[in-house]
Amino acid sequence: MRTRRDDHVRWLRVEGARMAEAAEAAGMDAKVPTCPDWRVRDLLRHTGEVHRWAAMIVAERLAQRPTGEKAASVRNWPEDDAALLDWFREGHARLVDVLATADLATECWSFHPAPSPVEFWARRQAHETTVHRIDAEVAGRGATPVSAGFAADGVDEILCNFFTSRNPKVTAEPSRTMAVRAVDTGDAWLATIGPEGVATVRGYGTADCTVTGNASDLYALLWNRRGTTGITVAGDASVLELWRTDARVL
Repeated sequence: MRTRRDDHVRWLRVEGARMAEAAEAAGMDAKVPTCPDWRVRDLLRHTGEVHRWAAMIVAERLAQRPTGEKAASVRNWPEDDAALLDWFREGHARLVDVLATADLATECWSFHPAPSPVEFWARRQAHETTVHRIDAEVAGRGATPVSAGFAADGVDEILCNFFTSRNPKVTAEPSRTMAVRAVDTGDAWLATIGPEGVATVRGYGTADCTVTGNASDLYALLWNRRGTTGITVAGDASVLELWRTDARVL
């Protein structure tokens, strides 16, 4: 029987391969408009490091976030651009294998609620990789859409898990509300941005600002990888601008 882990690992495999292809097509020295200080080589280094970091946590069943020499050990990218793509692909393949074969009962460090740490890492790395695949494509020919169901899952992750009180980067006082509605999947969320972060419930509701569009467009918008073209913003647009200003993650 397929599990959510299986679905996330499948997308991790697909999106990592797409990222490598897009990076190769763009070229290592191409600028990444969605990460203004980066070239494509920086994007590959960052994502390849994150892949190795996550694989290490799960494979070694680390109980705490790696620090010091342990954390630094994954920053082993080659300085030669010609070898960097192979290094990225090797780390991506290793992560896919670790997450696909790990026992779902494996205990290790994670940082969002999930049915199990392995399922957390499969979901987190699938979306981490997809966001950076978009970055790689924007550096070259332009981004392609994210599959609707997987995009809705990613919107759910960022609204319900990523910028909560555990990671209070997006805050407001007094509190503001933002409704997000995916017209193609029927999913909806109501996020309250307060002094301690974001608290989100699933479903429809009235809000200061309502953002409506296809799930793929909402996904890229909420990760600050695209603008509002083709997306309907009703009510107080400054709430969305607050999000776009503060919800910036590489």
